[in-house]
Amino acid sequence: MNDGAPATLRVAVLGCGVVGTEVVRRLLTNASELHARTGTGLELVGIGVRSTATPRDPVVPTELLTEDLHGLATSADIVIELMGGIEPARALVTGALAAGASVITANKALLAQHGPELYEAADAARVDLFYEAAVAGAVPVVRGVRESLAGDKITRVLGIVNGTTNYILDEMTSGGLDFEKALAQAQELGYAEADPTADVEGLDAAAKAAILASLAFHSRTSLDDVPVQGITSISPEDIASAAQTGHVIKLLAIAEQGTYDGVGGLAVRVHPALVPVEHPLASVRGPFNAVFVEAEAAGTLMFYGAGAGGEATSSAVLGDVVAAARHRVNGGKAPSESAHAALPPMPAQAVHTRYQMRLDVLDVPGVLAEIAAVVAAHGVSIETVRQGMRDPDEGAALVIVTHSASESALAATVADLDTLEVVERITSILRVEGT
Repeated sequence: MNDGAPATLRVAVLGCGVVGTEVVRRLLTNASELHARTGTGLELVGIGVRSTATPRDPVVPTELLTEDLHGLATSADIVIELMGGIEPARALVTGALAAGASVITANKALLAQHGPELYEAADAARVDLFYEAAVAGAVPVVRGVRESLAGDKITRVLGIVNGTTNYILDEMTSGGLDFEKALAQAQELGYAEADPTADVEGLDAAAKAAILASLAFHSRTSLDDVPVQGITSISPEDIASAAQTGHVIKLLAIAEQGTYDGVGGLAVRVHPALVPVEHPLASVRGPFNAVFVEAEAAGTLMFYGAGAGGEATSSAVLGDVVAAARHRVNGGKAPSESAHAALPPMPAQAVHTRYQMRLDVLDVPGVLAEIAAVVAAHGVSIETVRQGMRDPDEGAALVIVTHSASESALAATVADLDTLEVVERITSILRVEGT
Protein backbone atom coordinates (compact mmCIF):
# COMPACT_ATOMS: atom_id res chain seq x y z
CA MET A 1 0.00 0.00 0.00
CA ASN A 2 1.22 3.49 -0.80
CA ASP A 3 2.19 5.69 2.14
CA GLY A 4 -0.85 7.72 3.00
CA ALA A 5 -3.30 5.37 1.27
CA PRO A 6 -6.40 4.90 3.46
CA ALA A 7 -6.94 1.62 5.24
CA THR A 8 -10.58 1.84 4.24
CA LEU A 9 -12.18 3.44 1.21
CA ARG A 10 -15.58 5.10 1.51
CA VAL A 11 -17.99 3.86 -1.16
CA ALA A 12 -21.25 5.59 -2.13
CA VAL A 13 -23.98 4.17 -4.36
CA LEU A 14 -26.29 6.56 -6.21
CA GLY A 15 -29.50 4.83 -7.23
CA CYS A 16 -31.02 1.69 -5.74
CA GLY A 17 -33.05 0.04 -8.46
CA VAL A 18 -32.49 -3.50 -9.71
CA VAL A 19 -28.79 -2.99 -10.43
CA GLY A 20 -28.13 -0.76 -7.42
CA THR A 21 -29.71 -3.29 -5.07
CA GLU A 22 -27.55 -6.10 -6.47
CA VAL A 23 -24.39 -3.96 -6.18
CA VAL A 24 -25.24 -3.19 -2.53
CA ARG A 25 -25.83 -6.88 -1.88
CA ARG A 26 -22.45 -7.87 -3.30
CA LEU A 27 -20.55 -5.05 -1.60
CA LEU A 28 -21.88 -6.26 1.75
CA THR A 29 -21.80 -10.03 1.31
CA ASN A 30 -18.44 -10.16 -0.50
CA ALA A 31 -16.68 -7.61 1.69
CA SER A 32 -13.85 -9.90 2.80
CA GLU A 33 -13.19 -11.14 -0.74
CA LEU A 34 -13.16 -7.60 -2.09
CA HIS A 35 -10.73 -6.60 0.67
CA ALA A 36 -8.40 -9.40 -0.37
CA ARG A 37 -8.55 -8.36 -4.03
CA THR A 38 -8.08 -4.64 -3.49
CA GLY A 39 -5.79 -4.55 -0.47
CA THR A 40 -8.16 -2.31 1.45
CA GLY A 41 -11.57 -2.30 3.07
CA LEU A 42 -14.53 -0.98 1.12
CA GLU A 43 -16.99 0.69 3.47
CA LEU A 44 -20.44 1.37 2.06
CA VAL A 45 -21.19 4.77 3.61
CA GLY A 46 -24.42 5.71 1.88
CA ILE A 47 -27.03 4.90 -0.74
CA GLY A 48 -28.46 7.94 -2.49
CA VAL A 49 -32.13 7.67 -3.50
CA ARG A 50 -34.89 10.04 -4.56
CA SER A 51 -37.15 8.87 -1.71
CA THR A 52 -36.16 6.97 1.40
CA ALA A 53 -39.81 5.98 1.87
CA THR A 54 -39.88 3.69 -1.17
CA PRO A 55 -40.12 -0.01 -0.20
CA ARG A 56 -36.88 -1.86 -0.92
CA ASP A 57 -35.22 -5.26 -0.78
CA PRO A 58 -34.36 -6.19 2.84
CA VAL A 59 -30.69 -6.47 1.85
CA VAL A 60 -30.54 -2.66 1.60
CA PRO A 61 -29.65 -1.15 5.01
CA THR A 62 -32.27 1.53 5.64
CA GLU A 63 -29.87 3.47 7.86
CA LEU A 64 -27.63 4.08 4.82
CA LEU A 65 -30.38 5.56 2.66
CA THR A 66 -30.23 9.28 2.05
CA GLU A 67 -31.89 11.85 -0.18
CA ASP A 68 -28.84 14.12 0.06
CA LEU A 69 -27.27 12.81 -3.13
CA HIS A 70 -24.89 15.73 -3.61
CA GLY A 71 -23.57 15.51 -0.07
CA LEU A 72 -23.01 11.78 -0.45
CA ALA A 73 -21.38 12.07 -3.89
CA THR A 74 -18.87 14.68 -2.71
CA SER A 75 -17.83 12.90 0.49
CA ALA A 76 -16.82 9.43 -0.76
CA ASP A 77 -13.66 7.94 -2.25
CA ILE A 78 -15.52 5.82 -4.81
CA VAL A 79 -18.92 6.80 -6.20
CA ILE A 80 -21.06 4.29 -8.10
CA GLU A 81 -23.68 6.06 -10.24
CA LEU A 82 -26.60 3.83 -11.20
CA MET A 83 -29.42 6.36 -11.50
CA GLY A 84 -29.59 6.62 -15.27
CA GLY A 85 -30.71 9.64 -17.26
CA ILE A 86 -28.84 12.89 -17.75
CA GLU A 87 -29.77 15.00 -14.74
CA PRO A 88 -29.15 14.91 -11.86
CA ALA A 89 -26.63 12.18 -12.76
CA ARG A 90 -24.40 14.58 -14.72
CA ALA A 91 -24.18 17.11 -11.91
CA LEU A 92 -23.57 14.40 -9.32
CA VAL A 93 -20.81 12.69 -11.33
CA THR A 94 -19.17 16.03 -12.09
CA GLY A 95 -19.31 16.99 -8.41
CA ALA A 96 -17.89 13.64 -7.32
CA LEU A 97 -14.97 13.89 -9.74
CA ALA A 98 -14.22 17.48 -8.68
CA ALA A 99 -14.21 16.33 -5.05
CA GLY A 100 -11.56 13.73 -5.86
CA ALA A 101 -13.73 10.60 -6.01
CA SER A 102 -13.25 7.83 -8.52
CA VAL A 103 -16.51 7.21 -10.38
CA ILE A 104 -18.03 4.03 -11.76
CA THR A 105 -21.14 4.46 -13.91
CA ALA A 106 -23.48 2.29 -15.95
CA ASN A 107 -25.10 5.35 -17.53
CA LYS A 108 -24.75 4.99 -21.31
CA ALA A 109 -27.01 7.97 -22.08
CA LEU A 110 -24.85 10.24 -19.93
CA LEU A 111 -21.61 9.06 -21.53
CA ALA A 112 -23.00 9.25 -25.07
CA GLN A 113 -24.09 12.86 -24.52
CA HIS A 114 -21.48 14.23 -22.12
CA GLY A 115 -18.62 11.74 -22.13
CA PRO A 116 -15.84 14.15 -23.22
CA GLU A 117 -16.48 16.66 -20.44
CA LEU A 118 -16.58 13.86 -17.86
CA TYR A 119 -13.33 12.35 -19.16
CA GLU A 120 -11.71 15.79 -18.95
CA ALA A 121 -13.02 16.28 -15.42
CA ALA A 122 -11.59 12.91 -14.36
CA ASP A 123 -8.21 13.77 -15.91
CA ALA A 124 -8.15 17.18 -14.24
CA ALA A 125 -8.81 15.60 -10.85
CA ARG A 126 -6.44 12.68 -11.59
CA VAL A 127 -9.09 10.12 -10.65
CA ASP A 128 -10.70 7.18 -12.42
CA LEU A 129 -13.86 7.14 -14.53
CA PHE A 130 -14.89 3.56 -15.31
CA TYR A 131 -17.97 2.49 -17.30
CA GLU A 132 -17.76 -1.18 -18.28
CA ALA A 133 -21.42 -1.76 -17.34
CA ALA A 134 -22.63 1.02 -19.65
CA VAL A 135 -22.30 -0.95 -22.89
CA ALA A 136 -23.13 -4.65 -22.62
CA GLY A 137 -23.75 -5.64 -19.01
CA ALA A 138 -21.35 -8.34 -17.91
CA VAL A 139 -19.63 -8.54 -21.32
CA PRO A 140 -16.12 -7.02 -20.91
CA VAL A 141 -16.07 -5.27 -24.27
CA VAL A 142 -15.13 -1.80 -22.98
CA ARG A 143 -11.97 -3.02 -21.27
CA GLY A 144 -11.20 -5.29 -24.21
CA VAL A 145 -11.39 -2.45 -26.74
CA ARG A 146 -9.86 0.27 -24.56
CA GLU A 147 -6.99 -1.74 -23.09
CA SER A 148 -6.44 -5.18 -24.64
CA LEU A 149 -6.61 -3.82 -28.20
CA ALA A 150 -4.91 -0.50 -27.46
CA GLY A 151 -1.89 -1.49 -29.58
CA ASP A 152 -3.93 -2.70 -32.55
CA LYS A 153 -5.97 -0.90 -35.22
CA ILE A 154 -9.67 -1.67 -35.12
CA THR A 155 -11.40 -1.53 -38.50
CA ARG A 156 -14.98 -2.46 -37.64
CA VAL A 157 -17.29 -3.06 -34.71
CA LEU A 158 -20.52 -4.98 -35.28
CA GLY A 159 -22.77 -6.16 -32.52
CA ILE A 160 -26.01 -6.87 -30.70
CA VAL A 161 -25.95 -4.54 -27.70
CA ASN A 162 -29.59 -4.48 -26.60
CA GLY A 163 -31.03 -7.58 -24.98
CA THR A 164 -34.66 -6.44 -25.14
CA THR A 165 -34.75 -6.13 -28.92
CA ASN A 166 -32.77 -9.31 -29.39
CA TYR A 167 -35.28 -11.19 -27.25
CA ILE A 168 -38.21 -9.75 -29.22
CA LEU A 169 -36.69 -10.57 -32.61
CA ASP A 170 -35.71 -14.03 -31.40
CA GLU A 171 -39.27 -14.76 -30.28
CA MET A 172 -40.61 -13.50 -33.60
CA THR A 173 -38.18 -15.86 -35.36
CA SER A 174 -38.38 -19.00 -33.23
CA GLY A 175 -41.84 -18.59 -31.71
CA GLY A 176 -43.72 -17.11 -34.63
CA LEU A 177 -44.97 -14.16 -32.57
CA ASP A 178 -45.76 -10.77 -34.00
CA PHE A 179 -44.00 -7.70 -32.62
CA GLU A 180 -46.69 -6.70 -30.12
CA LYS A 181 -46.99 -10.19 -28.61
CA ALA A 182 -43.21 -10.59 -28.39
CA LEU A 183 -42.91 -7.20 -26.69
CA ALA A 184 -45.65 -8.05 -24.18
CA GLN A 185 -43.85 -11.31 -23.37
CA ALA A 186 -40.58 -9.44 -22.88
CA GLN A 187 -42.32 -7.06 -20.48
CA GLU A 188 -43.85 -9.95 -18.51
CA LEU A 189 -40.39 -11.50 -18.10
CA GLY A 190 -38.78 -8.21 -17.06
CA TYR A 191 -36.66 -7.89 -20.22
CA ALA A 192 -38.54 -4.76 -21.35
CA GLU A 193 -39.61 -1.68 -19.42
CA ALA A 194 -43.22 -0.54 -19.15
CA ASP A 195 -42.18 2.18 -21.59
CA PRO A 196 -39.95 0.28 -24.05
CA THR A 197 -39.34 3.23 -26.39
CA ALA A 198 -35.60 3.58 -25.76
CA ASP A 199 -35.08 -0.09 -26.55
CA VAL A 200 -37.42 -0.79 -29.47
CA GLU A 201 -36.63 2.50 -31.22
CA GLY A 202 -32.90 1.74 -31.04
CA LEU A 203 -31.95 4.69 -28.79
CA ASP A 204 -30.35 2.54 -26.10
CA ALA A 205 -28.28 0.71 -28.71
CA ALA A 206 -27.31 4.03 -30.32
CA ALA A 207 -25.89 5.37 -27.06
CA LYS A 208 -23.82 2.22 -26.68
CA ALA A 209 -22.71 2.44 -30.31
CA ALA A 210 -21.46 5.99 -29.70
CA ILE A 211 -19.42 4.84 -26.70
CA LEU A 212 -17.91 1.89 -28.58
CA ALA A 213 -17.11 3.98 -31.64
CA SER A 214 -15.35 6.59 -29.51
CA LEU A 215 -13.20 3.91 -27.90
CA ALA A 216 -12.49 1.81 -30.97
CA PHE A 217 -11.65 4.64 -33.35
CA HIS A 218 -10.15 7.21 -30.98
CA SER A 219 -12.67 9.81 -32.11
CA ARG A 220 -15.31 11.64 -30.13
CA THR A 221 -18.70 10.29 -31.13
CA SER A 222 -21.98 11.45 -29.62
CA LEU A 223 -25.51 10.13 -29.78
CA ASP A 224 -26.29 12.83 -32.35
CA ASP A 225 -23.76 11.23 -34.73
CA VAL A 226 -25.62 7.89 -34.83
CA PRO A 227 -28.49 7.43 -37.34
CA VAL A 228 -31.04 5.14 -35.71
CA GLN A 229 -33.81 2.84 -36.92
CA GLY A 230 -35.68 0.63 -34.45
CA ILE A 231 -37.54 -2.65 -34.84
CA THR A 232 -41.18 -1.56 -34.55
CA SER A 233 -41.77 -1.96 -38.29
CA ILE A 234 -40.43 -5.52 -38.47
CA SER A 235 -43.28 -7.83 -39.47
CA PRO A 236 -43.78 -11.61 -39.42
CA GLU A 237 -43.51 -11.41 -43.21
CA ASP A 238 -40.03 -9.89 -42.87
CA ILE A 239 -39.04 -12.71 -40.52
CA ALA A 240 -40.38 -15.39 -42.88
CA SER A 241 -38.74 -13.80 -45.92
CA ALA A 242 -35.42 -13.65 -44.08
CA ALA A 243 -35.64 -17.36 -43.28
CA GLN A 244 -36.28 -18.18 -46.93
CA THR A 245 -32.99 -16.59 -47.92
CA GLY A 246 -30.99 -18.10 -45.04
CA HIS A 247 -30.99 -15.05 -42.76
CA VAL A 248 -32.26 -13.87 -39.40
CA ILE A 249 -33.06 -10.29 -38.46
CA LYS A 250 -31.03 -8.64 -35.69
CA LEU A 251 -30.81 -5.08 -34.43
CA LEU A 252 -27.16 -4.18 -34.99
CA ALA A 253 -24.88 -1.42 -33.79
CA ILE A 254 -22.16 -0.82 -36.38
CA ALA A 255 -19.09 1.42 -36.43
CA GLU A 256 -16.52 1.45 -39.22
CA GLN A 257 -14.15 3.73 -41.04
CA GLY A 258 -15.01 4.97 -44.51
CA THR A 259 -14.34 7.72 -47.00
CA TYR A 260 -16.63 10.55 -48.04
CA ASP A 261 -15.63 13.19 -50.60
CA GLY A 262 -12.07 11.91 -50.37
CA VAL A 263 -11.87 12.42 -46.61
CA GLY A 264 -11.69 9.63 -44.06
CA GLY A 265 -14.57 9.47 -41.64
CA LEU A 266 -16.40 7.32 -39.11
CA ALA A 267 -19.74 5.72 -39.97
CA VAL A 268 -21.77 4.72 -36.93
CA ARG A 269 -25.33 3.48 -37.15
CA VAL A 270 -28.01 1.32 -35.53
CA HIS A 271 -30.64 -0.53 -37.57
CA PRO A 272 -32.25 -3.94 -38.06
CA ALA A 273 -30.39 -6.06 -40.58
CA LEU A 274 -30.41 -9.45 -42.24
CA VAL A 275 -27.60 -11.62 -40.87
CA PRO A 276 -26.67 -14.95 -42.56
CA VAL A 277 -27.60 -17.94 -40.39
CA GLU A 278 -24.00 -19.17 -40.52
CA HIS A 279 -22.72 -15.95 -38.93
CA PRO A 280 -22.11 -16.26 -35.14
CA LEU A 281 -24.35 -13.26 -34.44
CA ALA A 282 -27.30 -15.15 -35.91
CA SER A 283 -27.13 -17.68 -33.08
CA VAL A 284 -27.23 -15.08 -30.28
CA ARG A 285 -30.54 -15.91 -28.62
CA GLY A 286 -32.85 -14.28 -26.12
CA PRO A 287 -31.64 -11.27 -24.12
CA PHE A 288 -27.96 -11.91 -24.75
CA ASN A 289 -25.44 -9.49 -26.27
CA ALA A 290 -22.53 -10.12 -28.61
CA VAL A 291 -20.02 -7.71 -30.13
CA PHE A 292 -17.72 -8.52 -33.06
CA VAL A 293 -14.53 -6.52 -33.22
CA GLU A 294 -12.37 -6.68 -36.35
CA ALA A 295 -8.74 -5.57 -35.93
CA GLU A 296 -5.71 -5.61 -38.22
CA ALA A 297 -3.48 -7.83 -36.08
CA ALA A 298 -5.91 -9.63 -33.77
CA GLY A 299 -8.33 -10.49 -36.55
CA THR A 300 -11.96 -11.05 -35.59
CA LEU A 301 -12.91 -11.29 -31.93
CA MET A 302 -16.35 -11.83 -30.38
CA PHE A 303 -17.38 -10.71 -26.91
CA TYR A 304 -20.51 -12.57 -25.79
CA GLY A 305 -22.63 -12.84 -22.66
CA ALA A 306 -25.49 -11.53 -20.56
CA GLY A 307 -26.17 -7.94 -21.52
CA ALA A 308 -28.59 -6.84 -18.84
CA GLY A 309 -30.08 -7.67 -15.45
CA GLY A 310 -29.02 -6.90 -11.91
CA GLU A 311 -26.60 -9.77 -11.42
CA ALA A 312 -24.86 -9.46 -14.80
CA THR A 313 -24.52 -5.68 -14.61
CA SER A 314 -23.34 -5.77 -11.00
CA SER A 315 -20.47 -8.03 -12.10
CA ALA A 316 -19.18 -5.32 -14.44
CA VAL A 317 -19.71 -2.61 -11.81
CA LEU A 318 -17.81 -4.50 -9.10
CA GLY A 319 -15.00 -5.24 -11.53
CA ASP A 320 -14.59 -1.51 -12.01
CA VAL A 321 -14.79 -0.92 -8.26
CA VAL A 322 -11.92 -3.35 -7.71
CA ALA A 323 -9.82 -1.60 -10.38
CA ALA A 324 -10.53 1.85 -8.92
CA ALA A 325 -9.77 0.68 -5.39
CA ARG A 326 -6.47 -0.88 -6.46
CA HIS A 327 -5.45 2.41 -8.03
CA ARG A 328 -6.27 4.18 -4.77
CA VAL A 329 -4.12 1.75 -2.84
CA ASN A 330 -1.21 1.17 -5.22
CA GLY A 331 -1.28 4.25 -7.42
CA GLY A 332 -2.17 4.41 -11.06
CA LYS A 333 -5.13 5.58 -13.06
CA ALA A 334 -7.56 4.31 -15.66
CA PRO A 335 -6.67 5.08 -19.30
CA SER A 336 -7.54 8.62 -20.32
CA GLU A 337 -9.79 9.41 -23.24
CA SER A 338 -8.09 8.73 -26.55
CA ALA A 339 -9.52 10.98 -29.27
CA HIS A 340 -6.38 11.70 -31.29
CA ALA A 341 -7.75 10.29 -34.57
CA ALA A 342 -10.60 12.83 -34.59
CA LEU A 343 -12.42 11.12 -37.44
CA PRO A 344 -15.43 13.20 -38.51
CA PRO A 345 -18.84 11.50 -38.59
CA MET A 346 -19.84 10.41 -42.08
CA PRO A 347 -23.30 11.46 -43.26
CA ALA A 348 -25.80 8.62 -43.28
CA GLN A 349 -26.35 8.88 -47.03
CA ALA A 350 -22.68 8.10 -47.68
CA VAL A 351 -22.71 4.72 -45.92
CA HIS A 352 -22.44 1.68 -48.20
CA THR A 353 -24.08 -1.67 -47.54
CA ARG A 354 -26.15 -4.34 -49.26
CA TYR A 355 -29.94 -4.18 -49.25
CA GLN A 356 -32.91 -6.48 -49.58
CA MET A 357 -36.09 -4.97 -51.03
CA ARG A 358 -39.46 -6.71 -51.03
CA LEU A 359 -41.98 -5.45 -53.57
CA ASP A 360 -45.56 -6.35 -54.45
CA VAL A 361 -45.87 -6.01 -58.23
CA LEU A 362 -48.34 -6.64 -61.03
CA ASP A 363 -48.09 -10.11 -62.56
CA VAL A 364 -47.52 -8.91 -66.12
CA PRO A 365 -44.71 -9.34 -68.67
CA GLY A 366 -41.78 -6.94 -68.49
CA VAL A 367 -42.05 -6.13 -64.78
CA LEU A 368 -38.55 -7.27 -63.90
CA ALA A 369 -36.98 -5.46 -66.82
CA GLU A 370 -38.72 -2.21 -65.89
CA ILE A 371 -37.61 -2.50 -62.26
CA ALA A 372 -34.05 -3.46 -63.21
CA ALA A 373 -33.78 -0.40 -65.44
CA VAL A 374 -34.73 1.93 -62.58
CA VAL A 375 -32.28 0.26 -60.23
CA ALA A 376 -29.45 0.45 -62.75
CA ALA A 377 -30.16 4.11 -63.49
CA HIS A 378 -29.06 4.97 -59.95
CA GLY A 379 -25.88 2.90 -60.10
CA VAL A 380 -27.25 0.13 -57.92
CA SER A 381 -26.32 -3.40 -58.97
CA ILE A 382 -28.71 -6.32 -58.43
CA GLU A 383 -27.16 -9.42 -56.88
CA THR A 384 -30.20 -11.74 -56.82
CA VAL A 385 -33.91 -11.68 -57.60
CA ARG A 386 -36.41 -14.28 -56.46
CA GLN A 387 -40.14 -14.78 -56.26
CA GLY A 388 -41.54 -13.70 -52.92
CA MET A 389 -44.52 -14.96 -50.90
CA ARG A 390 -47.88 -13.68 -52.15
CA ASP A 391 -51.30 -15.01 -53.11
CA PRO A 392 -51.11 -15.54 -56.90
CA ASP A 393 -54.60 -14.05 -57.28
CA GLU A 394 -53.30 -10.76 -55.90
CA GLY A 395 -50.26 -10.42 -58.14
CA ALA A 396 -46.58 -11.23 -57.70
CA ALA A 397 -43.91 -10.45 -55.15
CA LEU A 398 -40.23 -9.88 -55.78
CA VAL A 399 -37.32 -10.02 -53.36
CA ILE A 400 -34.30 -8.12 -54.67
CA VAL A 401 -30.88 -8.21 -53.02
CA THR A 402 -28.39 -5.58 -54.17
CA HIS A 403 -24.65 -5.41 -54.17
CA SER A 404 -23.14 -2.78 -51.86
CA ALA A 405 -24.61 0.66 -52.54
CA SER A 406 -24.82 3.99 -50.77
CA GLU A 407 -27.82 5.05 -48.70
CA SER A 408 -28.36 7.98 -51.06
CA ALA A 409 -28.40 5.75 -54.16
CA LEU A 410 -30.79 3.33 -52.51
CA ALA A 411 -33.11 6.13 -51.38
CA ALA A 412 -33.25 7.55 -54.93
CA THR A 413 -33.91 4.07 -56.31
CA VAL A 414 -36.79 3.47 -53.91
CA ALA A 415 -38.32 6.86 -54.68
CA ASP A 416 -38.38 6.07 -58.41
CA LEU A 417 -39.60 2.50 -57.93
CA ASP A 418 -42.51 3.87 -55.93
CA THR A 419 -43.68 5.82 -59.01
CA LEU A 420 -43.82 2.79 -61.33
CA GLU A 421 -47.30 1.58 -62.23
CA VAL A 422 -46.13 -2.03 -62.09
CA VAL A 423 -45.05 -1.62 -58.44
CA GLU A 424 -48.06 -1.82 -56.17
CA ARG A 425 -46.18 -1.52 -52.90
CA ILE A 426 -42.67 -1.61 -51.46
CA THR A 427 -43.29 -3.81 -48.46
CA SER A 428 -39.89 -3.61 -46.78
CA ILE A 429 -36.27 -2.56 -47.15
CA LEU A 430 -33.65 -4.20 -44.95
CA ARG A 431 -29.88 -3.94 -44.93
CA VAL A 432 -27.75 -7.07 -45.21
CA GLU A 433 -24.77 -7.25 -42.85
CA GLY A 434 -22.25 -9.80 -41.65
CA THR A 435 -21.20 -11.14 -45.04
